[in-house]
Amino acid sequence: MFVTSWGVGEFVPIVALAIPIVAIVGGITAGIIRTLGRQRLIELAQRERIAAIERGLDPQKLAPLPVTALDDEPETWHMNAYERDRRRFQGLMIGGVVTTAAGLGIMAFLSVLANNENAWAVGIVPAAVGVAMLLSAFLVRPRGNGGPPPPTS
Repeated sequence: MFVTSWGVGEFVPIVALAIPIVAIVGGITAGIIRTLGRQRLIELAQRERIAAIERGLDPQKLAPLPVTALDDEPETWHMNAYERDRRRFQGLMIGGVVTTAAGLGIMAFLSVLANNENAWAVGIVPAAVGVAMLLSAFLVRPRGNGGPPPPTS
């Protein structure tokens, strides 16, 4: 029978490789699910439109198809440009804070786990991504007097 004991030296590379693999697989899965959801939303809107036309409704009186579903989230269709920009800013800010904190947490965890090794450096990558997200949030933040512009209707 072959029995081995796992030490810190064998554990650190596994953790270091698992983090980016989980992030990549999760990102790809989220993108696929998002695309399928948008496609399904447009398909349902088209079916609803076809059913209304078959019932005899005038196509000119029907609401337009949600073509913007390909570009924006359905929750943002009713928002003006300022509100969409503010939402993007807040999302980048939250993502940046969480990713930076995760990177710092990984650095602290690995520095405690592997005392005399440089394994803590693995946390630099997510921390740098978080800082980059915070920087991009700063760059895309809505500018102005702090409020939405007056309605133009």
